Amino acid sequence: MKIKRVIPSGFCKGVVRAIDIALKAQKTYSDKKIYILGMIVHNRFITDALYQKGIISLDTTGKSKSELIASIDDGVIIFSAHGSDAKLIKQAKDQGLIAIDATCIDVIKTQDLIKDYLKKGYEVIYIGKEKHPEAEAVLSISEKIHLIKDLKDIKNLQLETEKIMVTNQTTMSIYETEALIKEILNKYPKALIEDEICSATSMRQRAILDLKDCDLLYIVGDPLSNNTEKLRAIGLEAGIKKVRKIQSAHDIQAIDLNDSLNIYVTAGASTPKYLIDQVFKSLECFKNNGYLLDEEIDVKEIL
Repeated sequence: MKIKRVIPSGFCKGVVRAIDIALKAQKTYSDKKIYILGMIVHNRFITDALYQKGIISLDTTGKSKSELIASIDDGVIIFSAHGSDAKLIKQAKDQGLIAIDATCIDVIKTQDLIKDYLKKGYEVIYIGKEKHPEAEAVLSISEKIHLIKDLKDIKNLQLETEKIMVTNQTTMSIYETEALIKEILNKYPKALIEDEICSATSMRQRAILDLKDCDLLYIVGDPLSNNTEKLRAIGLEAGIKKVRKIQSAHDIQAIDLNDSLNIYVTAGASTPKYLIDQVFKSLECFKNNGYLLDEEIDVKEIL
C-alpha cells in the first residue's frame, strides 16, 4: 500500500488571509466582543477553534443575516471570505459596530469585473451554487445578474440583449463550468466569457486529473465547502475507482483500504493542515499495524 499527498491541497491564500484577519482583530480590539457573520470559511473545525479563542460565529438557523447583525449591541463583526452584501456591511456600521471585511481577494476581483460590465450596460450570467454566500454576495450587486446552476436554468433564461457577459463563482468545477458555458454560447453566441475559477481551485482540480494510478482518493473537507465537493466531482469525472469525502480521520473506513494499493489524499482550500496530517497518521497506522489510529481532535491545534 502506498499513501501519497496530492499537491497542492489544503489552505489557499484567501483562507489564510481571512483567519489572519480574525485573529488580528481579536488582538487589536481586545476589549470588545468579536463576531463573524456566518462561517469565516467553510470548515466547522475552524469555527470551533475560533470560538475557543472567544470569536463567535453568528449562524443561527431561521434568522437572516440582517437579523443576526441587528442582534448585536456592540463590538466587532467580521464578514466572511466568501463576500457579503454591501447593504449588510452598511447596516453594521450604521449600528455603530466595527465592520471588518475578510472577503477573498479573488472574490473581490470577480465582483469588480462584474460591476465594470454592468456599468457598460451588460447583463451578467453567473454560474454558481444557489444560496452559497459567495453567490449571494454577487447576486446582491444587481438584478441584472442571473444565477445559472444547471442546464435547466439556461433553458429558462430569457435575455433580450446581445450585451451579455458570462462568469462564475470562484470555486466551481472546471468541467461543470466548461459544459455550462458551451450551452450558454449555443443560446447566446455573442456572449463574452470571463472564466473566474480561482487559481487555487483549478490547480487542485487539475492535480486530481493528473493522477494515473489512484485506487482510492480521500478528500478532506467540510460538507459545506463547495470547492471540496467539486474536488469529489472531479475525482469521479477522472474515473478514480473510489472517491471518499471525509471531514477528518474519524471518517475513514477500513473496508475501503483492504484492496487499495495506491491511496491519495487531497483537501479542500479551507481544510486545516492539522486535519490532513491526522488522516495521514491514521492511514500509516493501518498500513503498518492493520488498524486505524483513533486519535482525538485537539481543536487548539487547528489554527
